[in-house]
Amino acid sequence: MPNTELWAGALSLMVRYAETGCAQSGRQAARLLDRIADMPGIDQETGVLLERASLRLADQTKGGGHVCALQA
Repeated sequence: MPNTELWAGALSLMVRYAETGCAQSGRQAARLLDRIADMPGIDQETGVLLERASLRLADQTKGGGHVCALQA
């Protein structure tokens, strides 16, 4: 099972995308979800869910869109 930092990072990026529409955060979340899905120890159902979420984020952020500024 991936460490909690990877899961927290993916969730943080997904929340940032949902709150701000930041396409960059959405694309980064999608890449991180793909990485987690490919890790050893991920059960099949979780892997499928991660892949679905990644594909949805990738589709929603195609073509750029607005890029958020990092907040301090």
